[in-house]
Amino acid sequence: MRVFFLALAMLFLCNWSLAGDGSPDLKALRKKLIQAIDSQHTTDSLYTMLDRLHQKTPLTTAYLGALGALKAKHTWNPYFKIKYLNLSEKLMQQAVDEEPHNIEILFMRFSIQHNVPGFLGYAKNLVTDREEMITQLSRKNYGTADRELTISIIKFLIDSRRCTPQENVKLDKQLAAL
Repeated sequence: MRVFFLALAMLFLCNWSLAGDGSPDLKALRKKLIQAIDSQHTTDSLYTMLDRLHQKTPLTTAYLGALGALKAKHTWNPYFKIKYLNLSEKLMQQAVDEEPHNIEILFMRFSIQHNVPGFLGYAKNLVTDREEMITQLSRKNYGTADRELTISIIKFLIDSRRCTPQENVKLDKQLAAL
């Protein structure tokens, strides 16, 4: 009987963020990703849950890539740090190749490359991702990003100090309009 309740609890926990069609609930997934920044356990469990999905969308692949970068952050072993960063880069590139105009995917890759030390050579797409995100934001092509995420993306771009003064003016106007 105890095993049954344990199995039921595990089933509930594994499916906490699945929508009715079996795809991840994006709001819950975004919250968990933020928690994963400071929690290796959350990173590992979320990675496992998404990796087990049979039909991965480009957005799901991007979340796996972001979690790969967080796995690199949480490990102490330099070999595994590089291994996870390489996996992250591969998954993020795959997601961008499949949906090159999705600002949520571009934002994840941009934020990873912004935060990884430059000497590691993972900052290859910062300029193109920034430019594409600004283009899509100016077209109001938010894709899967809700209002809250769109505001976060704009604020991150401004705070990153990687935008030109003209881009910052555009972003400030877009932020005020939201």
